[in-house]
Amino acid sequence: MESIRTSRARSLAVVTGAYLLAVAVAATWLVAGPDTGQLWLDTLIADVLATLVIFAFSRAFGNSSFYDPYWSVIPPLLLLSWWLETPGADTVRCALIALVVVVWAVRLTVNWVLSFPGLRHEDWRYPQLREQAGRGEFLADLFPIHLIPTVIVFAGMLPVYVAVTRTGDDLAWLTGVAVVVGLAAVWLELAADTQLRRFARERQPGDVMDRGLWGWSRHPNYFGEFGFWVAMALFGIAAAPGEFWWLWIGAGAMLAMFLGASIPMMEQRSLERRPEYGAVIERVPRFVPWPPS
Repeated sequence: MESIRTSRARSLAVVTGAYLLAVAVAATWLVAGPDTGQLWLDTLIADVLATLVIFAFSRAFGNSSFYDPYWSVIPPLLLLSWWLETPGADTVRCALIALVVVVWAVRLTVNWVLSFPGLRHEDWRYPQLREQAGRGEFLADLFPIHLIPTVIVFAGMLPVYVAVTRTGDDLAWLTGVAVVVGLAAVWLELAADTQLRRFARERQPGDVMDRGLWGWSRHPNYFGEFGFWVAMALFGIAAAPGEFWWLWIGAGAMLAMFLGASIPMMEQRSLERRPEYGAVIERVPRFVPWPPS
């Protein structure tokens, strides 16, 4: 196991194998498991089963970063499953949704691969959460790190479920807006991550990231990610305008996670490691891009 940890290629192969197994378990449930009569519930159970497979690998290797690619790998598979199981699905609508989802998923997964150093590395937030949980570290690993994000992403995809499984006309103009918002959000994330990677290569001691998009928002990548989930909500509303009131739940949960957990943890760590970051906090907006003060 130590050789796997120290080899990036072997680590990547192990993670890929874990995801192939997870998807196989989920697919087996959908094909051979008991039918609940509700497609969304069947896929939710399959999603949870796949998460538990990845959780088992996380525990076996002592590294919860096994879960990191889950965020971008599963949504296209959910979309494909819903599309295949819906007779009479609107082909144009589904194709437009697939365009946005696949572009987003490929970009995010490629970004993860490029930044993946191997299983010798674990996202610093995971050990912190487990340590804070004390004796409950197993539950902290299972729920906040694995299962809760899975449920949040599934909630974010429910508007897509509505858009795919509802037949008939939609608000075509709003579907077009969703495509534009989704692709713009992906571009924003790509630009932010590219700028951050360049900064990491060139930075000098004491430097803090306040260049490009990062000079307008302290977290433009999170803002772009939120924009993608807003686009998913818009797809659902375009297909079922009368249900707009609940189709924002997934995007709202994403926003709450970013503003309530991810961003505060990132900023606290930045302040501890680089006191100069305090000046960035005073000058640069926290989330929504805006000219710095």
